[in-house]
Amino acid sequence: MDAELAALAAAGATALVQQMVTDGWGNVRDRAVALFSRGRDDESVQGELEESRADLVAARDADDEDAAADIQASWRARLRRTLRDDPRAAAELRALLDELDPQPTGPTTLTVHNTVSGGASGVVVQGGTFNGGLTIGESWRRT
Repeated sequence: MDAELAALAAAGATALVQQMVTDGWGNVRDRAVALFSRGRDDESVQGELEESRADLVAARDADDEDAAADIQASWRARLRRTLRDDPRAAAELRALLDELDPQPTGPTTLTVHNTVSGGASGVVVQGGTFNGGLTIGESWRRT
């Protein structure tokens, strides 16, 4: 398996395990069932996913990071096999990952609101980057 598909399997397993403990799990589970079943028994795959979810919840409740990592590793290996056996699965997994973590398509804006309080007197300057000199009032001169 090439490095790109291995990285895709790792990203897919990470996203799958992260989603297991979210409110959106039902939708992701159904998409994962379709991805993994590939003409086999959907109920079997759904049962395995739900079993992993229960194990993950128990592992997190017990602060058992090793068990959580094992769950992720088992789904990474399963994704690798799925991607190896069915090249069309890669496009399906990429689409799912894009839906779970959409990348901005255009310029993004950020609104910032600052409040200066507490008896501050003088000049307040806000900026991300000041290239060059910034002079307020009289210039400071080196002698």
